[in-house]
Amino acid sequence: MEKIEITICLGSSCFSRGNKNTLRVVDDFLKSNDLKKHVQFRGNHCFGMCEQGPILKINDQVLTQVDGDRAIKALKAHFNID
Repeated sequence: MEKIEITICLGSSCFSRGNKNTLRVVDDFLKSNDLKKHVQFRGNHCFGMCEQGPILKINDQVLTQVDGDRAIKALKAHFNID
């Protein structure tokens, strides 16, 4: 299975508007669903979309104005988890 790439913006704007919490939420979700071995989860300094942030990217899918709930919903859909 090819690893899924999840990238979270850790630039100051996204980080201060919620990605600090979203980072923890995504990491906890990956751990609790035993998905860490299938995922490369990393931070990025800026996607150049600050006005649409916070930003989270799952492979080529860019999520704008993301929060913990929206991130979990997207991850559940991506991994087909109810």
